[in-house]
Amino acid sequence: MQAPIEETVTPAAPRDGQKIVGVRFMPVGKVYHFDGTHLRDLRSGDWVIVSTTRGRQMGQVASMEPPKHGAADGPFKLIERMATNRDLAQKKYWENQEVAAMIVAREKAQHLRLACKIVKAEYTFDGARLGFLYSVEDNVEVNVEPLRAALQPEFNAKIDMRLIGPRDAAKIIGGGGACGLTERCCSTFLTDFSPISVKMAKEQGLSLNPQEITGMCGRLRCCLLYEYEQYVEARKQLPKRNKEVGTPHGNGKVIDVMPLKDAVLVLVGETMHEVKRDDLTPLAEVEALQKKAEEPCSGSHGCNCGAHRQSGKKKKKEHKDQHGNPPSTPQ
Repeated sequence: MQAPIEETVTPAAPRDGQKIVGVRFMPVGKVYHFDGTHLRDLRSGDWVIVSTTRGRQMGQVASMEPPKHGAADGPFKLIERMATNRDLAQKKYWENQEVAAMIVAREKAQHLRLACKIVKAEYTFDGARLGFLYSVEDNVEVNVEPLRAALQPEFNAKIDMRLIGPRDAAKIIGGGGACGLTERCCSTFLTDFSPISVKMAKEQGLSLNPQEITGMCGRLRCCLLYEYEQYVEARKQLPKRNKEVGTPHGNGKVIDVMPLKDAVLVLVGETMHEVKRDDLTPLAEVEALQKKAEEPCSGSHGCNCGAHRQSGKKKKKEHKDQHGNPPSTPQ
């Protein structure tokens, strides 16, 4: 879990000549943006020291581009300085102490009989702060203040207790995915979590069995979002189930929709056919157009069709004939 960056109230877009860079605090984590204008030699991959709400942190430059949504992220805090070799050595040392700190925290939590799980211990690069990331079961409130008080004398660092959700816990723990992948998507490339709903599974025709659509975190799988938009767009172009359509094999009824194939299964008589969208004829729409074409034009409601204009010319001609004017000669 990366430390959140301190926000400033007044938004402002990057100024001309301002160098805005993205900094990441963990390998697969969210990117925060800072002002690196004063660091001319700053490059992607460099380690830098920045100030956050959780103290001074070390992060790695992930991008040299400003945020896409621009002003929403400004104003941008200045990067304090480039990280030195000593800073990197400190960071490595304190990272090696995190497992031991986590074990101590778990023992203390068990002794206090707290219904929480210590997922990770996280030192700042200089060892000034030590954060314990913990998770709890749904709808369970746990007071971790006694645990924080018990841990403070054990370490020469300021103790922070941070509650994280089940998805964040699964991301940190890592391991295989529910689909069989050796590494979970959230631990490999997902930098942020998007809202997932059962509707996404329905739209893709997936089984709603919880065991098949639930990830290792106990929540709906993040991968339900990957192809959701493609399914939605494809279904807009295809007829729905039970609709009557025309095909090269004859008229039939749509039995199933296959969005990614841009086709549908049509029952013609007693035979099933897979028909591409370009070969389908919407019978209801065609019949409606034919019926409308066969009906005479009433000329009302501001009708501007050809039949109405022709009828108007005929009436005008008859009116002139009644007043003794000679009929117009065709051109």
